[in-house]
Amino acid sequence: MSASQYRGQLDRKRKQRWEAEKKAGDYRTKETQKRTAAANARTAAQKSSSRTTVASKLREAERYEREAAAAGKEASRWQGKASAYAKEELASQERLLKAEQSEAAAEDRRRKREQLQAERQTAAENAAVRQRLDATEALVSGALRELRPPKAERLRVLILGAAAEGDLRVGREQKRIRAAVESALHRDLIELDVRPAATTNDLLDGITKFRPHVVHFSGHSDADLIVFEDELDEHHQGVIVTARAFANAVAATDDPPLLVLLNSCNSASQIDGLVERGVAPFAIGMADEIDDGDAITYAAQFYAAVANGQSIHSAHLSAQAALELAGLSGHELPTLVHSDDVDPATTVLVKAAE
Repeated sequence: MSASQYRGQLDRKRKQRWEAEKKAGDYRTKETQKRTAAANARTAAQKSSSRTTVASKLREAERYEREAAAAGKEASRWQGKASAYAKEELASQERLLKAEQSEAAAEDRRRKREQLQAERQTAAENAAVRQRLDATEALVSGALRELRPPKAERLRVLILGAAAEGDLRVGREQKRIRAAVESALHRDLIELDVRPAATTNDLLDGITKFRPHVVHFSGHSDADLIVFEDELDEHHQGVIVTARAFANAVAATDDPPLLVLLNSCNSASQIDGLVERGVAPFAIGMADEIDDGDAITYAAQFYAAVANGQSIHSAHLSAQAALELAGLSGHELPTLVHSDDVDPATTVLVKAAE
């Protein structure tokens, strides 16, 4: 993850801590107020000579004390949350510092390389050498990989959804994706293989039999793993698959995909590896925890844009814009990476025949 992504993560953790501390303070204030009210009621009972008044004031004092105890319990709960957020904030600060140091070192190396290149170019003494350098630079700048085009029949999209514990709305996401594609300009040029309650067998079968151009996963994940389902009818913990095992499975085909989209929490840490290992030239993941609604909105708009003939880059920007326009907080989380020899701004997955 980049320093800007860690910075956004730090801001979110800091905001969570502030909100938790405010709630804890509010409940402590309420607790104090209720205990003061209880003390006042007991004082009033002691001063009164009326039995009825005494009994009423004592009941009132007991009620205030119960409310004070409840407020104190809530204050402690929110203070505990604030402490946990503070630890996460500290960890985010450490990760941000390391990322900033790494980027600063990379920038320093880049400046040194540029300085060395400038010195070498200045040392060139004749036009022939300069012409050869210009020709080489032109060749390198234009030598983008010739990606295999989508098959003439349709762009194939394998959609895997896994929520073994029943806590994610992957079915809703798959429904929204299908609806978005079916209402798009080039809907007849896309074929969806939708697999809810996806198992590892679904992954391998989909890769080898369906030979997808796009592999889409929605479910649970983190920086090192992805969770698939087991062949069980009841809710269960799921099958944990390492990021490496998942990458090996996706790569186990003579027709590798063009794009892998991991629409799951903290999956951005896996996408650089997918690209660097040559599993796919393009990959998209989420930089932090993403809400169900944000993930669904991003996926639906991304595939709508793809089916309307937009490039991968534009479809990604359009899906981020859909989140921001809807007032959702996760618009900065989707992250697109690609190999150096391809360009997402010129790669169009769906194009009508001319």
